[in-house]
Amino acid sequence: MLKIALLLHQSPTSQLLSLASLKTTQKNSSLAAVPNKQPSVIPRFCSCGRRHFIEAATAAFLPICPSNASSLHSDDYLDLMKKIHSPRPDWYEEFYASFMDTSMKSYEAEIAGYKSQLFEKLRGKAKRILEIGIGTGPNLEYYADNSEVQVFGVDPNKKMEKYARAAAAAVGLPSKNFQFIEAVAEAVPLDDDSVDAVVGTLVLCSVKDVNMALKEVKRVLKPGGLFLFVEHVAAKDGTILKFWQSVLDPLQQTVADGCHLTRETGKYISTAGFASLELSMASLYNAPCSLISPHIYGVACN
Repeated sequence: MLKIALLLHQSPTSQLLSLASLKTTQKNSSLAAVPNKQPSVIPRFCSCGRRHFIEAATAAFLPICPSNASSLHSDDYLDLMKKIHSPRPDWYEEFYASFMDTSMKSYEAEIAGYKSQLFEKLRGKAKRILEIGIGTGPNLEYYADNSEVQVFGVDPNKKMEKYARAAAAAVGLPSKNFQFIEAVAEAVPLDDDSVDAVVGTLVLCSVKDVNMALKEVKRVLKPGGLFLFVEHVAAKDGTILKFWQSVLDPLQQTVADGCHLTRETGKYISTAGFASLELSMASLYNAPCSLISPHIYGVACN
């Protein structure tokens, strides 16, 4: 989810964070609103077999046995989650969840066209969907029209659940078709090859380990499954925007639940080993600039 620093909203730099009209600057995407542009399809070779829940290379740091649906609330799993995402005070989680529920409406309105085109790729192809960093559930409306869809919403902030459930009810997604799981993207308590699609919007900016999160995405996806993503990313090197992102990044991480302003998330996704990838760029402009202006979005196939 988008981690806008609350402190920044109370300072002069808050002007940098308001979101204005959405404009595309991509060079290669059929998903964009710009005509006569084609998607960039990057072939990737994916090894046979499935990855373990936690790769052996990280076993020493995060010791745990593979998880499954029957042990979502096991002590081992909760201990693992706490190692990755340190517990926050209840007052902070409630305040942050409430803030995200009320402050993102203008952003969602501007990005809706892009999301609609992305989620259209799931129509008729995905009955079991995992959303990492589901937050308050702004994406639920895009696949709620499928009465057979089963959505697993993962988020480490347990206070997000009531807002996500309210969002599900508002768009007609039956409660039996939605399960909120208090978890982190780096350790998803679902079986290998268990979902048709994974959705992640404005979440990889905040995970502790992007590579581990993407390995989990690939692990739980069925062969041929789709990963849909929308992320704000670092500006180009040498720009004024990149300078300010670098200056304010430590503060952003502190007050915005781990959000990084300078992550080059596109590079992580491009090298994650997906069979194919459509990766596009867009910008959110507001004078004089926006800290979260540069975006990437697209679809990867497992």
